[in-house]
Amino acid sequence: MKLVPNWRRAWRWYSVQASIIGAALVSAWPILPAGLRADLPDGLRTIIAVVTLLAVVPGRIVKQEDDDENRP
Repeated sequence: MKLVPNWRRAWRWYSVQASIIGAALVSAWPILPAGLRADLPDGLRTIIAVVTLLAVVPGRIVKQEDDDENRP
């Protein structure tokens, strides 16, 4: 296993950004006040997780600036 070229710039890739956003949103759920969580629809946490995980796929296949340097 080897790192992709320019791995230090991985934070700029859409797929990495979608993963980070998804992890942040799902991780924030437990620290929301109980009253707010009760007011939100059931399954919202799952919907957020699924949408952000699915966003990784187009984020990975969309051509980005300096894309040739980012892909193995």
